[in-house]
Amino acid sequence: MVRGSSSRGSQKCRCLLLGLTVILILGAVVVFAAMIFTRRRDSPAELPQWKGRGSTPNLKEIMLGRCFTYIRMVNPELGKDCLKIWETFKNAFICKNPCNITEKDYQPVMELAAYPIPCNKTLLWSKTSELAHKYTKIQDNLLTLENMLLGYMADGLTWCGSPSSSEIDYQSCPRWDECANNPSSIYWKMASKIFAEAACGVVHAMLNGSISHAFVNSSIFGSVEIHHLNPKKVHLMKIWVMHDIIGGQSSDSCSGSSIKQLKSIVEGRNISFSCEDDHRSVQLIQCVAHPEEPACKICRN
Repeated sequence: MVRGSSSRGSQKCRCLLLGLTVILILGAVVVFAAMIFTRRRDSPAELPQWKGRGSTPNLKEIMLGRCFTYIRMVNPELGKDCLKIWETFKNAFICKNPCNITEKDYQPVMELAAYPIPCNKTLLWSKTSELAHKYTKIQDNLLTLENMLLGYMADGLTWCGSPSSSEIDYQSCPRWDECANNPSSIYWKMASKIFAEAACGVVHAMLNGSISHAFVNSSIFGSVEIHHLNPKKVHLMKIWVMHDIIGGQSSDSCSGSSIKQLKSIVEGRNISFSCEDDHRSVQLIQCVAHPEEPACKICRN
């Protein structure tokens, strides 16, 4: 009787140990599965793949090269620290969600790279990038944002980071229509705001009259630059509505509804307004490539 009771007790003990072992194994499996799930969820491979192209290859080298060119050749009197500007610029977006960039992120680099703009030399533009920059290359009496250090360094480049990496993302970056607060959008809007705020005297703007609306409220010119001109410093805005000389197609002009809307906004801010269709000195730049066009004749009707 005693030996049988002892045997049954041993069996119960073994069953208890087996049960505990099974519970511990199941617990370990659950913990391991949770760790794997968490790692996969946070893995860079699981992060969104944006529709836009990735950061420009050799971004650092390009921006530093442009900066050194600018302070050595374009504006030797500027005296800026290019390495510090680059590091400050990179810190604005690295290790951050590329759809949650703020003006505060870029404030340090804006302050480092900004400098005064001479009065009467500001040229704003909308949908006329190529023509506006051809003009400022030939005529140094006006400057666009891209002629200033902030614009000169970043013109035509793409950049973004990732919250899970300390490296620049060269695979994909969000397009402007994917999220409003992406690195490029916030940078250009903030740089445009600072550029407009610094303007004084007469401000020029070159718009495209070969599209349906030369002035568009949602453009950076319409939504940012106009509203940050200081009426205490700017007394006149001169608009040049330019048309493609090939074919002579004209969709909008100084007498069009969009320019009338622009006039109302500008004068509502106590800034005088004037508009000219096809400013001759700008049109002649177009004529260099197309001298046979009727608009390029010396004597025009």
